[in-house]
Amino acid sequence: MNHYLDYYFNFLSVEKGLSDNTLEAYGRDLASYSSYLQEREKIDNPADISQLLILNYLIFLKNKGLSPRSRARVLSTLRSFHRFLLRENYVKHDPSALIEAPRSLSALPKLLSQQDVERLLLAPTGDSPIAHRDRAMLEVLYATGMRVSELVGLRLGDLKLDIGCLNAFGKGSKQRLIPLGEVALEILHEYLQNSRLKLLKNLTSEEVFLNARGSKLSRQGFWKNLQAYAIKAEIKQKVFPHMLRHSFATHLLENGADLRSVQTMLGHADISTTQIYTHVIQERLQKIHQQYHPRG
Repeated sequence: MNHYLDYYFNFLSVEKGLSDNTLEAYGRDLASYSSYLQEREKIDNPADISQLLILNYLIFLKNKGLSPRSRARVLSTLRSFHRFLLRENYVKHDPSALIEAPRSLSALPKLLSQQDVERLLLAPTGDSPIAHRDRAMLEVLYATGMRVSELVGLRLGDLKLDIGCLNAFGKGSKQRLIPLGEVALEILHEYLQNSRLKLLKNLTSEEVFLNARGSKLSRQGFWKNLQAYAIKAEIKQKVFPHMLRHSFATHLLENGADLRSVQTMLGHADISTTQIYTHVIQERLQKIHQQYHPRG
């Protein structure tokens, strides 16, 4: 089994160009699947995997407490793996082909109000290089709707400040050009001209956002800083980096942006993924109507 997994991950990395984070997620799902097959079902050859075995594995995950959404994600990983095996002629059939994904009510994305976003963006105070860096990171994240992995992975060559844009490299190494906006552009430019050089000290780096040692700031480092700023801004709910991406999309649509433009900026391959934000707006309008209309 491990040989086939190696072939598959080589395909994902070399031919599909998936990011390290995506490969890690696939790796966790398939490692658990492989362990289940070998330890519980005594199966080590993909040709011996049946539809019933996959269904039993999904039931096993359900009994462990995985949500329908998580089980649907696992099934998507398994489908991709088994399609690869069939396409490469390692097996003669795909046992996952006719299995339906577990259904669940689509949870609407959590986001911040425009007032909460404003307080969060103002939370990094002071004149230290770290404060300037964090102000720039928060402004860029909200101005572009980038994923946090895209934000911390920004390199100097990705910045097109002369035209007020930057290049983001999303899932599958797909590239998209996103406008920054005047405020984010000004704050980012100030950080690059002054504070970044202080963080860099005598080192050299192509990374845009640096830690106190002059090396690349990690996702975990940014997440920890974001939590602290959310508390400082007195935001009641727990704040995650992806909430700024959700807020970016929702606030654009609320202020009149068209869905296709938002899809392009977010880097969604399918517009149905972007449409979830229209449901957010509809739900908020319904709540406003119920609260303020005399017959709500």
